[in-house]
Amino acid sequence: MSEVHKLYNFMGLRKVFGIFSIVLMIASVATLAVNGLRFGLDFTGGSLVEVGYEESADLNLIRQQLSTAGYQDAVVQNFGSSTDVLIRLGETHDPKLGDKVVEALKADGSAVELRRNEYVGAQVGEELREQGGLGMLLALAMIMVYLAFRFQFKFSLGAVLALVHDVTIVLGFFSIMQLDFDLTVLAAVLAVIGYSLNDTIVVYDRIRENFRIMRKGGPIEIMNSSLSQTLSRTLVTSLTTALVLVALLVFGGETIRGFAIALLAGVVIGTYSSIYVAANLLLALKITKEDLIPPPKEESEIDEMP
Repeated sequence: MSEVHKLYNFMGLRKVFGIFSIVLMIASVATLAVNGLRFGLDFTGGSLVEVGYEESADLNLIRQQLSTAGYQDAVVQNFGSSTDVLIRLGETHDPKLGDKVVEALKADGSAVELRRNEYVGAQVGEELREQGGLGMLLALAMIMVYLAFRFQFKFSLGAVLALVHDVTIVLGFFSIMQLDFDLTVLAAVLAVIGYSLNDTIVVYDRIRENFRIMRKGGPIEIMNSSLSQTLSRTLVTSLTTALVLVALLVFGGETIRGFAIALLAGVVIGTYSSIYVAANLLLALKITKEDLIPPPKEESEIDEMP
């Protein structure tokens, strides 16, 4: 016997959530246009100095000491623990910068240890930014081609538009919050594409199957039935993934903080997208049963059959 699922009227609120998605998209694009992304050293170039203290470090005091020493735009934050401090400086290519920073921090008698002194050139950062953007566009293009072969062009277009929706909102979130956008966050955005795509394919596969086997009901009824059947799988997958990401966010330290935030935001928006945006786009593209009916065989093909 087939499993019985409770039927939810998801598409009854499609216009409300459609407007909600449009508002989120407009807000994300607007904040990206006005504020842009706060690119990390991986993309902008600059120096990174990691120091260690014997006791908990006073970040405000460190900022004052660096400002007095002439480093006005230094970004100071804890790195994993309260005794580890990460200092980001602008375009300053000086092999002895780490020693100078430590000397400035020792002015009040604190015991400070230099642990890392790295420099990323602006040209390297610009190349990484361009390659990362091209990689994201290439991923979306290949996904569209794959789905066009796997399903049908309307499914392909709907899935790619849903992915653009998810990625744009995640980028808008980072722009609004002015969180650092570095290579780890870019990796998380690409992971969001894969996660959201996986959810969308599961939903689309069920929609395609129901379009072929359900004799009664129009596209809206088929969408409701398909989303209801995949709801438990979508929520359980998202919840378990979110629990892992929350653990990484809380206990993973500063190194993967941006990665965890980006992926957690992507899981939330991707779950919403797979339920409402992906199916809503199919309705907007006017998907019908005729789109999924296999084309009739030509007479020559029938004659060649044994």
